[in-house]
Amino acid sequence: MSNNKTENSKQIAFVSNSAWSVYNFRLDVIRYLRQQGYGLIVIAPGDDYSSLLMDEGCEFINIQFNNRSENPLLDLKLYIELKKIYAQKKPAFIFHYVIKPNIYGSLAAAACAIKSAAVVTGLGYSFARKNWLYKIVRSLYKRALRKTNEVWFLNNEDAKAFISEKIVDIKKTKVLPGEGINVHHFSHDFGGPKRGNARFAFLMSARLLRSKGLAVYADAARIIRNKGYDADFDLIGFFEEHHPDSIAEQELKQWEEEGLVKHHGFAKDVRPYLENADCFVFPSFYNEGVPRCLMEAASMELPIITSLNRGCKEVVLNNSNGYICNPNDPFDLADKMEKMMALSPEERERMGKNGRLLVMKKFNVESVIKEYEKTLRNIY
Repeated sequence: MSNNKTENSKQIAFVSNSAWSVYNFRLDVIRYLRQQGYGLIVIAPGDDYSSLLMDEGCEFINIQFNNRSENPLLDLKLYIELKKIYAQKKPAFIFHYVIKPNIYGSLAAAACAIKSAAVVTGLGYSFARKNWLYKIVRSLYKRALRKTNEVWFLNNEDAKAFISEKIVDIKKTKVLPGEGINVHHFSHDFGGPKRGNARFAFLMSARLLRSKGLAVYADAARIIRNKGYDADFDLIGFFEEHHPDSIAEQELKQWEEEGLVKHHGFAKDVRPYLENADCFVFPSFYNEGVPRCLMEAASMELPIITSLNRGCKEVVLNNSNGYICNPNDPFDLADKMEKMMALSPEERERMGKNGRLLVMKKFNVESVIKEYEKTLRNIY
C-alpha cells in the first residue's frame, strides 16, 4: 500500500504521543477505516512503528514533543506546528489522544475550522494530585474542550471527574468500553506454545511506572517467597524516559538479584508470555482508562488479579474471572496470589473462560469501531 495521501478519500487524522500507541491501540480501527475508503494521516513522534503504520496505508507525519514537559514554550511550539500541518493537510476530522494533543491539537484544529474529538485515554499522572500542575491542566483542558465536537472517555469515573469539575459539558461526552480488543488476535488458540510450567507462573505487563504497582508486585513476591512458595514472577514492559513516576533501573536490577521478579524487557507480541502464565497480575493505582493489558490477558483466558482501581475493576468480576485486591497493598495482593495458587487447574481454567466471555461481550473492538463510524457519519 502507498503511504501517500489517498487522493479521492475523505481524510481523517489521528494525533498521539507515539507511533507505537497508535499502532498498538488503534490498528483495528485504522484497518476498518481504510477499508471504508478513508485516507488516514497519523501525526505523532516517530519510532519503530512509524513504518508499520505506513505499511498499513497511513500517511505518517513525524512531530517532536515531550508529553511530560512542563515548558510552555515547547507547548506553544507544538500548537504552532500542529496548526501548520492542519492548515496544509485540511483533514475532514481529527481524533486527538492523550493530554497534549487533546489540548493543543484541539485548539489548533479549531483555529483551522476543522472538526475534532478529544479521546481521554486516562486521567494519568497530572490528575493524581490536586497541585499546581493539575490546576494548569484543568484550565487548559477546559479551554480546549470547548472547541471540540466530542470528548470520549474510557470509563465512567473519568467522565464524571471532568463533568463534576466543569471541564466539559456532559452533552459532548461519550464513554467507550476502553479502546477495545481484537478477540480473534488475542485468543488462547493463537498457535503459540502451550503452558507447561513446572512452577506456578505469575505475569505482569506494564510501563515501568511506580503507580502501575511494580513495587507492590515485587513486595508481594517477597511475601510469597518468604512463605516458602515456589513460583515465578515475570515482568514485561519498558522504561518511559523522563517520566517523573518511572522506577529506577537500579531498583529493578535489585529485585532481580533478590530473585523476586524476572524482567523480560519490552515484548512486541505479548501473547507467548500470556500463553505461558498461570495468572496475570496488575496492581495499578494509576489513573487508568481501561488497561489494555487486562483486556489482552482476559481475552487469552488468563485469570486476573488487579486492584480496586478505576479502569481496572471494569475488567475483573471478583471471584468470577479473577480477584480484586486493595490498591497499593502488597499483603492483600500476596493473599490473593495464594488464593489463586490454591485453586485447581480446572477452577483457574473456568475463571479464564469467564474472562474471555466478559471481554467478548463488553470490550470487543467491533463495538468501538461502531462509535468511530457513528461520529464520522455525523460530520458529512
